[in-house]
Amino acid sequence: MEDIARDWDKPIVDAGIAAKASVIVRVGTLDLGAGTGSFRVREMMHRIAYPLGVHVRADVNLTDIEATCTDGRNRITEVIDLPTTGVNTERIWLLEHFADWFAVNLGKSSMYHVQSKLSEGVVQHLDERDASQYSADLSKKIREEIKAAQGGEASEDPVVEAIELAQRVNTLKREAAEASTADSKAKAEVEAEVEASRSLNDDNEEAHQLLADELPIVPVESRTSDEERFDEEEVFNGDSDAVRDRVAARLAQRDAHDRRQLGEEGFVDAAPEGGARANKAGRVHQPPKGEYAEHFDHVGAKPKDAKHRGITVRQAHERLDLIERRKPLYKPWFSGLASAIACASFVFLLGGGPYDMIGAFVGAGLGQWLRRRLFAHHLNQFFVTFVCVAVAALACTGTLRLVGLFDPVALSHDTAYIGAMLFVIPGFPLITGGLDMAKIDFPSGIQRITYVLCVILMATLAGWMVASIVHLNPEGFEPLGLNAWVNGCLRFVFAFLGVWGFSVLFNSPQRMCLVAAIIGAITDTLRLELTDFGMPAEAATFIGAFLSGILAFAWRSSVRHGWLPPHLGYPRICLTVPSIVIMVPGMYMYRAMFYLGGFDTINALDWAFRAFMVILCLPVGLAMARVFTDKSWRYDI
Repeated sequence: MEDIARDWDKPIVDAGIAAKASVIVRVGTLDLGAGTGSFRVREMMHRIAYPLGVHVRADVNLTDIEATCTDGRNRITEVIDLPTTGVNTERIWLLEHFADWFAVNLGKSSMYHVQSKLSEGVVQHLDERDASQYSADLSKKIREEIKAAQGGEASEDPVVEAIELAQRVNTLKREAAEASTADSKAKAEVEAEVEASRSLNDDNEEAHQLLADELPIVPVESRTSDEERFDEEEVFNGDSDAVRDRVAARLAQRDAHDRRQLGEEGFVDAAPEGGARANKAGRVHQPPKGEYAEHFDHVGAKPKDAKHRGITVRQAHERLDLIERRKPLYKPWFSGLASAIACASFVFLLGGGPYDMIGAFVGAGLGQWLRRRLFAHHLNQFFVTFVCVAVAALACTGTLRLVGLFDPVALSHDTAYIGAMLFVIPGFPLITGGLDMAKIDFPSGIQRITYVLCVILMATLAGWMVASIVHLNPEGFEPLGLNAWVNGCLRFVFAFLGVWGFSVLFNSPQRMCLVAAIIGAITDTLRLELTDFGMPAEAATFIGAFLSGILAFAWRSSVRHGWLPPHLGYPRICLTVPSIVIMVPGMYMYRAMFYLGGFDTINALDWAFRAFMVILCLPVGLAMARVFTDKSWRYDI
């Protein structure tokens, strides 16, 4: 702590290893506390460590991180324990903007978002209540400035000038790449535009840096096979957890000039390409050789430009303070309303009718409202789950008994109480646990799955106790007998509402909720229709989860290519998990516990194994989508 306090107001690149590690590990801790998987936590820590010339080796579990950071001279190990776990998709999204802001201001390229100015604005205005709305307004302003500049009007903003030029050069580069290598005309146009980029005012450092970050000029024919495997598209996607973001390409471009500049600034002595670097003390930093050299080439390196040393340790932590202390986007009553809508929609998708939906609406709304109020007092998660599920089931049953005074048919809807309890389904740790296992991270994956089983056990136990006390007998829902086309349209509507509701429970901004809801409406409707056509529920679930991953990838790629506004570039995990949570077979799990409580082991095992097979297909489908669309998942390196 003394080392950190001593370096508190220093530029972070000049700070000691303790101060650098404090920022790196804190970013990982905030990401882990937001509910994301260990593979994304490691990726985020690497993105923060890379501009600092630090290498990180981290063990990430459900509620703890053990990270060792080294800068080539010193080493420090930090161990962080979280008191509990939860889900906060807004924080996951804001941390991506923070990582881009941090990297760009330290002289590196943005990773997650194409418009680095957008990340700069979001991070500098984290005190805004609705960061999503602010990012939308800023994105609109940037587009208007670019449009004005393209229309011939002079722009006073050097960043807009650089963005405009970068777009022109990118367009010509793509055209040249598609043309034959013998097409000298296309190459000449690219070279002319590149030369024009160099003609920017030499004092316009911000424009130069943005252009360098957004547009690394690498001749198409000079790219190596490794660079093709880990190309710019994957890096900009934000879905690769490797640390090899354009290192080889940048070193190849800037070797002579940058090393000479480094020598003039006194960070290291000028050295030939591939040679050792000597610091002021005379120590030599020898780049490692072999297959994994590019992982460690940045270790011990310093920024190439004095202007990129301006972020202090204090400033980094102040930004993280604002992210950590942001209040939930939604009040408890609105969260309860979203839960009510989600669970009522869930009941319809399971085959329930109007009375079942009314009971689930009342029970789930009251249960989630109480859950938020109890969590505000930092009570034990499992205790809160048990109490809230019991209250939701009793509220649902009481509502149907009250309606039964006017229409006795409502008294026969005993299965509705199951739908009222679905708001506690731990979908995020369930899916991220499976994805961690797909990345061969079994300690984290097993811990997450164990946590999921504990939550499900407490919830189903509470539901079984309520059913035993009030003598409920969940035999399933009666067929509604709707026309196939009408049923399909209603499924689409209620799948949209259900995914929207669960996204609100995950603290997603409204735009993120709507994007996830669109994806979920498409995939869950397809899943149910395939099941109606005779496909096994497990296979239909796999297809639905796989399609969710593909659609989330297509959405983010569309943002990156400029087909959609840049402020809609949300993390894939914040879109895929809410869209498939509605596919979790909650009714199967509750019925398994009901039969187990009655010692009907045959039916209990039957429903339990049905639930297991469907649950297994959800993370497998998402993992397969990642393998198809993300090269860092495709190769075990």
